[in-house]
Amino acid sequence: MSRIDYSVWDHIEVSDDEDDTHPNIDTPSLFRWRHQARVERMEDFQKKGEEFNKSLIDCRRKLAETQKKLQQLSVASSDDAKAELNKVQAEEKKLKKEERDWAKKLEEHRREEKKMPWNVDTLSRDGFSKSVVNVKPEGGEETEEEKEQKHKTFVEKYEKQIKHFGMLRRWDDSQKYLSDNPYLVCEETANYLVIMCIDLEVEEKHALMEQVAHQTIVMQFILELAKSLKVDPRGCFRQFFAKIKTADQPYQDAFNDELESFKERVRGRAKIRIEKAMKELEEEERQKRLGPGGLDPVEVYETLPPEMQKCFDEKDIQMLQDVISKMDPTEAKHHMKRCIDSGLWVSNAKGEEDGKDEEPTYEERRVGYVHEGTGLLKQPERERSRCFREAASCRNSLTVRKKQKEERERERKW
Repeated sequence: MSRIDYSVWDHIEVSDDEDDTHPNIDTPSLFRWRHQARVERMEDFQKKGEEFNKSLIDCRRKLAETQKKLQQLSVASSDDAKAELNKVQAEEKKLKKEERDWAKKLEEHRREEKKMPWNVDTLSRDGFSKSVVNVKPEGGEETEEEKEQKHKTFVEKYEKQIKHFGMLRRWDDSQKYLSDNPYLVCEETANYLVIMCIDLEVEEKHALMEQVAHQTIVMQFILELAKSLKVDPRGCFRQFFAKIKTADQPYQDAFNDELESFKERVRGRAKIRIEKAMKELEEEERQKRLGPGGLDPVEVYETLPPEMQKCFDEKDIQMLQDVISKMDPTEAKHHMKRCIDSGLWVSNAKGEEDGKDEEPTYEERRVGYVHEGTGLLKQPERERSRCFREAASCRNSLTVRKKQKEERERERKW
């Protein structure tokens, strides 16, 4: 039966192999100092061996060059060549002696290394080291249509859960909800929360917008952390909450600065959306107001002389007749033609009832107004009121536009 040689374990140097130390000595510090001293001795010893090996290699290189030169001079027959040959031979002899000395020193160094006691740093070495990190493979970029369809499908399926997350306030509540619903940690959730913030600001729900904006920045910070770590966002949102709850002041300031900046962007986007909607509404109302000649009665009313505006405001036909009779015929014709084209004045209503499509001339209308007492002057009260049906609309439209202008001015100052 073969014996196992345990003598190899007799020479082991461990910094904490002494059980008893003086009470006034800090034992952990003593062990740490001893370990540090041993590591420094090992580094010096290793450095010394490297110098021996480097010197040996350098000496062998020089010896090879000398021997090559010696071969070249051995074929020469001149006196100078022979003198140089003797010199090179002496140098070769010297280099061989140096080679033996360096080789001897290196061998002694290796024997001394084998005699050194083992310690915690030399007892074992890594046979191999391998680390495997699961990284999401990078796929091809999605087209805009694919992104839009993906967002639409996701929102239709999880809209209720996204809104619930947007209303949370506490860090722990948010972390728990994402732990229960990890599929919400994605770009689609962040995009929907941004749209939700803009909608709330448009609806003037400012406090609710700020709450959802906070959750939006939380989601964006999680996505940025995942991008920097190159991992799936669902696997790192806990790291974000652990970091934000114990973060130092600079990290908190960065989060708050980004939140305030995001709120300002939301307010700006909401303002642009409101202005666009107001313009579209004004244009829609303008298209509805257009008269038979394609003119806007509001614009025509604003260009009328003050005397004619007063007639339409008070719905006084007699006053209108007096104003027209006193005006220059050309100017009166111009203004009345625009009133008819905009629908501000309904001319020849009787002719329309009889199915006549011809438009009477200004002279005919003027005679009808002033002298003959025909046309609109003979109509019932409801028909005469139609002549001024747009006047009240013009005043209302002007009032609305004035209020809208004042409101925009107040928002701009705010």
